[in-house]
Amino acid sequence: MNNSYSLIIFLPFVILGCAPNVIEENKVIQKIESLNMKIYSKDGDKIYAITSPKSSYNIGELKFELKDPTINIFKGEETKYIINSDISTLSENNKLLKLKGNVKLKTLRAKEDILYADSFIWNIEETNYLLDGNIRFENENIILNSGKAKLGSDNIIEFFNPVKYIIKGGNNENKYEINSENAYYNLNTESVSFNSKDKRVQSIIYF
Repeated sequence: MNNSYSLIIFLPFVILGCAPNVIEENKVIQKIESLNMKIYSKDGDKIYAITSPKSSYNIGELKFELKDPTINIFKGEETKYIINSDISTLSENNKLLKLKGNVKLKTLRAKEDILYADSFIWNIEETNYLLDGNIRFENENIILNSGKAKLGSDNIIEFFNPVKYIIKGGNNENKYEINSENAYYNLNTESVSFNSKDKRVQSIIYF
């Protein structure tokens, strides 16, 4: 028999549904199958949704632990980004989301952009997503690699020094491969800019 229930937390609040739950003997860990949870702001705006085939809730720490999660981040009623990873935790009254292992963030644009990382951190009270470890951004025009990146609400991805970027040529072949300091990719204008530490050397490439 399937059960569904709602859990409301004021800032923000959550709606989740799941299959039958199992409470462990210590009554601290609540196991949840087929988690489907939506997070809303206090104004009722949808912020993000999480699905996970297997998860648990640590009652003592007030923390969700999720396996193979899929996270949809919304802008209004539309999905802005879809993120997958091996594992994830949701804590701090559902305000702190951390993903680890084979993180893959993609846009829903016609020309799909994909951002890979080892880990992803988002405090929903802030506007930036932080990505760390083996960063790789790729679309049909460019590949950018770095150790750390930050994606802002302005749709600009900042890649931290050192950065290696590859500009693709015809037939999706690599045309140029260059190393640089910080790089910035604008998802709106499909342009990448590069800045040196002394700010005297700057370049912008549009695709």
